[in-house]
Amino acid sequence: MAFDGLFIHSLLNSVKPKIINGRLSKIYQPFEQDLVLTFRKERKNIQLLLSANAQYPRFYITSQTIANPDKAPTFVMVLRKYLEGSVLKEIEQLGVDRIVNFNFSNRNELGDQVQLVLSLELMGRHSNVILYDQKSGHIIDLLKRINPDENRVRLLLPKAKYELPPLISGINGFEVTEKEFKEKTMHSDPVDFASQIGGLDRDDRQELTGYLEDDFSYSSFKTFMDQFNKKGAFILKTPKNKRKIFPYLPYHLNLTKESADPDINHALDEFYEYQSNQDWVRQKSAQIERLIKNEYKKLTKKIVKLKKQLEQAENSEGYRIQGEILNANLSQVKPGMAEVSLPNYYDNNRPLKIKLDVALSPARNAQKYFTKYKKLRDSIKHVKEQISIAQDNLDYFDSVQTAIDNAEPQDIDQITEELMNQGYLKKPQKPKRKKKITEKNLNKFRISSGKTVLVGKNNLQNDWLTLKKANKTDIWFHVKNIPGSHVILQSAEATDEDIRETAEIAAYFSKAKNSAHVQVDYVQDKRVKKPNGAKPGFVIYTGQNSIEVTPEKTRVLSKRIN
Repeated sequence: MAFDGLFIHSLLNSVKPKIINGRLSKIYQPFEQDLVLTFRKERKNIQLLLSANAQYPRFYITSQTIANPDKAPTFVMVLRKYLEGSVLKEIEQLGVDRIVNFNFSNRNELGDQVQLVLSLELMGRHSNVILYDQKSGHIIDLLKRINPDENRVRLLLPKAKYELPPLISGINGFEVTEKEFKEKTMHSDPVDFASQIGGLDRDDRQELTGYLEDDFSYSSFKTFMDQFNKKGAFILKTPKNKRKIFPYLPYHLNLTKESADPDINHALDEFYEYQSNQDWVRQKSAQIERLIKNEYKKLTKKIVKLKKQLEQAENSEGYRIQGEILNANLSQVKPGMAEVSLPNYYDNNRPLKIKLDVALSPARNAQKYFTKYKKLRDSIKHVKEQISIAQDNLDYFDSVQTAIDNAEPQDIDQITEELMNQGYLKKPQKPKRKKKITEKNLNKFRISSGKTVLVGKNNLQNDWLTLKKANKTDIWFHVKNIPGSHVILQSAEATDEDIRETAEIAAYFSKAKNSAHVQVDYVQDKRVKKPNGAKPGFVIYTGQNSIEVTPEKTRVLSKRIN
């Protein structure tokens, strides 16, 4: 289900007690559409995520570690000026609509008490976060400033009067009395009545209809509505394995229960972790992915062109033959001829048409064919080298893309640094201080035997892990001939089960993560070498063994320990 009005009502039952009367100590905007507010309450820091993401608008308390960007956007600077140090007095939902107002109390520069509202509008692509003065109703600033030409319904710019967006009217199910229920259902059926209830998305409306079709009574209706006053959540799957989250366990939808959680915030954090992580990575890596796309396009075209050149060079024997036949029949070639037909003694003297340059003598025309033949033959080695270099570069960008696909937001900085060092991205005038790679940067796993497995998340980490961190007797794993992470099993000896589990981890952190059969090479780390001048992440190895595995996300990630 989506973040509909009833889901928000249920979520607020859990959020309110945790942060109301808390002091807002930090505000930052890790990504374009997301804000993190850190509240200090009862000697604890509590992080509230607010997202105006068009596809996944949401809010909840999160325990995820989200990096604070070095430079704060303008909106965050405004929020810090007006809200940092303020106390959250109340959180109000507008009826059962997707608008949540966070009411803050603070003092201005003159020391006067001011009441400010941070309004979160969860409206799909129209989602926004708006700060306005409660007394005057004027907007101070907002996350998404909208040009008046793009929205004629209301003005969404600083200093404008805050107005509510157009709302779809509906009955607030929490306020319906038994008398009102009987009056409203007197001339309607379950489907009609369910359609009048506000704050429901399609799944909730279908579930309510099911309740009322089973028992068209106030008691049945109230039982359904009371489920939204609880604090837990359920994650379910559709027949196509799409995950959905509900604050109750639906019985009238074709869904399979995956898990239950007594804390709806924790459930949401887990539910959105992968998707939000990918969104944040995409936002942070947009420049890199544009670079990769452009380089991939250029290199692919270059390889096609070089292969045509190679094919032409390898089939250049015809130029030599034409030169020889011209030399053997110079007396039959007259100056000024544009073409001549001569017997080809390499093909049973069949006539061979040879084009001529009218400005050259017969002997010079023959020499021209020999020169062209020699030039093409001499180019074969060079063209093959260029194809190999272009293919290596293509493989390198493939490895960078794979690293992005498996990355967490904080890993993108190292990938950016790598591309700057390789000259693909321009270095800033004031370079950031390089962060030293440590074991904390890596993905860490504990397999069934208790042994530790370390996984590099990008090419710089891969080099550090394989060439510096690993002991020479540790076992190194990598998917065969496919971009992926370097993986180290920290042990000189390994059972068949150790190898299988570690190979599954290596397969999961590769381009082949969604494949059913993945071949993984493994060898002692001492047999892995880096050629001089090789790009980050590229190594060669000998004496390896191989195993075929099927990576399974749940099984792999269940072993993760950081």
